[in-house]
Amino acid sequence: MTRTLQSLFATAMVLLTLQTAHADEFDDAKKTFINAGESAAYFDNCYGYALFPTIGKGGMGIGGAHGKGRVYAGGAQVGDTKMSQLSIGWQLGGQAYSQVIFFEDKRAFEDFTSGNFEFGAQATAVAITASAGAQANTGGGTQTSVAGGKNDASTASLGYRKGMAVFTIAKGGLMYEAAIAGQKYSYDPK
Repeated sequence: MTRTLQSLFATAMVLLTLQTAHADEFDDAKKTFINAGESAAYFDNCYGYALFPTIGKGGMGIGGAHGKGRVYAGGAQVGDTKMSQLSIGWQLGGQAYSQVIFFEDKRAFEDFTSGNFEFGAQATAVAITASAGAQANTGGGTQTSVAGGKNDASTASLGYRKGMAVFTIAKGGLMYEAAIAGQKYSYDPK
């Protein structure tokens, strides 16, 4: 009986530690975006946001990405979300990055949380990285950025597009790509 109780206690402590570590991952990701310049202002002025501390991405001809996140409205967590991406084109490598999607208003928030939301190939994200970069999208815009490190990055704003603004921060890895991809998000209310 004592051994069973010790095992249960040990299991509970491990689960509690994992929960705390998981919560810290979200706090750390939010702090990184807050310290990243222009993305900080969005936290104060948005209706809500979806935060993904880590999305893993890889490919060789055909690629994919996946990550788990949380959805917030009014500063409180209201649900969980998952992102999956499929891409095709010239690509090689793997990387991990953090992502935040800001919702400008209730309509954009409800579009995202309606069930299965998708970003098409024309979606644009502002990349916050530790190097200079440029990107273009098929929707007719370009973006350039120069940033320091993870905790002192800065960005130029694209503003909201269709009620949403997306920012990413590279965490590690190396990936070369000229691919077309679509991201699909699922939402589970809390």
